[in-house]
Amino acid sequence: MKGVILEVFADVKTFATLKPTDKPSTKGIKNIPFLDLKLINRPYEKDINAALKNAVASGWFVLGEEVKKFEKTFAEYCGVKHCIGVANGLDALVLLLKASQFPPDSEVIVPSNTYIASILAITLAGFKPILVEPDIDTYLIDPAKIEEKITRNTKAILVVHLYGKCCDMEAVMRVAHRYDLKVFEDAAQSHGATYQGKKAGNLADGAGFSFYPTKNLGAMGDAGAITTNDDALAERLRAKRNYGSGKKYVFDYQGLNSRLDELQAAILNVKFLNLDSDNFIRQKIANRYLSEINNPNIILPPANTVNQDAWHLFVIRVENREKFRKYLTENGIGSDIHYPIAPHKQLAYREWNNRTFAIAEKIHEEVVSIPLNVTLTEKEITYIIEKINKY
Repeated sequence: MKGVILEVFADVKTFATLKPTDKPSTKGIKNIPFLDLKLINRPYEKDINAALKNAVASGWFVLGEEVKKFEKTFAEYCGVKHCIGVANGLDALVLLLKASQFPPDSEVIVPSNTYIASILAITLAGFKPILVEPDIDTYLIDPAKIEEKITRNTKAILVVHLYGKCCDMEAVMRVAHRYDLKVFEDAAQSHGATYQGKKAGNLADGAGFSFYPTKNLGAMGDAGAITTNDDALAERLRAKRNYGSGKKYVFDYQGLNSRLDELQAAILNVKFLNLDSDNFIRQKIANRYLSEINNPNIILPPANTVNQDAWHLFVIRVENREKFRKYLTENGIGSDIHYPIAPHKQLAYREWNNRTFAIAEKIHEEVVSIPLNVTLTEKEITYIIEKINKY
């Protein structure tokens, strides 16, 4: 099973060392979708079917052996003591915050530039989100802007490793230690990303992961997990994901029904074997984009940590975004926007709609995600680069 996805690139080492003059002809390319989940999952079909058959035959469908196997494997991979499988990434963050036992009036600092789930988790847990602007270059929370938002009610910082790039955790932790704050990671997009040699999920007090089908490690439905080195927190989390029960029909907490599905765990156990090799391919594609896209109208993401990032998405910035996306579509290149509306401008948070977070708003107005996944061929990558450079 190991390395099966590398069928797309018969020789990954050759792919990684291609010179511009070695690039294949792009003649005949008509359509490159932003993401094709059928194509991504096709190489796993035989192994997934076998894994599902075994799981069904076991007759145990909730918190069984497949979940235990995945929790053990993923904990070891992240370098942590505990992995707690839950139903989805949002629940992972909600449970992590609820299990931290903060007072009802607590505030949690979170970036203003993020997917809304990061903020929803805080309000669903019963706490108050305090938005902090990102760094315009990295799109991640700016550690230099955190301290001014801390009050006596601040209890935690929720960082978001957006697009597969880890935040500046050294700077964040320095502020957190100064004020005795907990730090949690929204690692939904950063499976396998590293920071100073440590994996995402092992950089703070706890982390929430999503295994939504589009993620680097994606299930075939909703799935999530929490990682932590805190024994007491892990014990509470295992109970809280199961209605608040650590023992059958005994409820010590008010919990949720949020358990990683046994069948999704079986799928994740199969696909996990290729996470590192998939991320390697993503890094090589990102490296080509970073080194070969040279259009002055395009703002590229930072290249300083290319081999540490998970590259869940390759996000560029461009003025007049819709014109650019129309150009891509006319040339058969799919694209997406992550994300078009800043959280504080969403109707879900009407009370914030008149507030201004200029950096986040600029990012949300200009970002475009171009194709970056393990199914892309050398020919398609070259075509994408050529068309973007001609825009």
